[in-house]
Amino acid sequence: MNKPTVQQEGGFSKVFGDIASRTSQAAGRASTFILAAAVVVVWAVSGPIFQYSDTWQLVINTGTTIVTFLMVFLIQNSQNRDGAALQVKLDELIRASAAHNSFVGIEHLSDEELEDIRSKCEARAKAEKIGKRALSVTDEKARHAADQAVQ
Repeated sequence: MNKPTVQQEGGFSKVFGDIASRTSQAAGRASTFILAAAVVVVWAVSGPIFQYSDTWQLVINTGTTIVTFLMVFLIQNSQNRDGAALQVKLDELIRASAAHNSFVGIEHLSDEELEDIRSKCEARAKAEKIGKRALSVTDEKARHAADQAVQ
């Protein structure tokens, strides 16, 4: 059996990505929901016609299971691509700004390492907030003292 080349794999990935993207967009539309709800209503109304048989129940169970199974993969693919694109954008903003470049690529760290960084960032943000509040109070006192000196 021949091993697929990188170009062939990339081609399949591109086609799958395109299909996943279009399917995810279509699945999120109101018209798609209405169509799915209509199918369920038609199925429910047809119950008496088929005397609520096991086959009648099997039709909706099998149909929904297949659709759900396939949609999991398509939606996950779209979510992965969206997440990766967002991460690249954030990395570029970090790289191009005064932010810490050490944050670029932290999505590859373990949960514990990410939690440690998050805790440190929160502590730093609290300290900055306290510092700004203290500076604001000092500024107000300085303005008040200047106003008193001028009078």
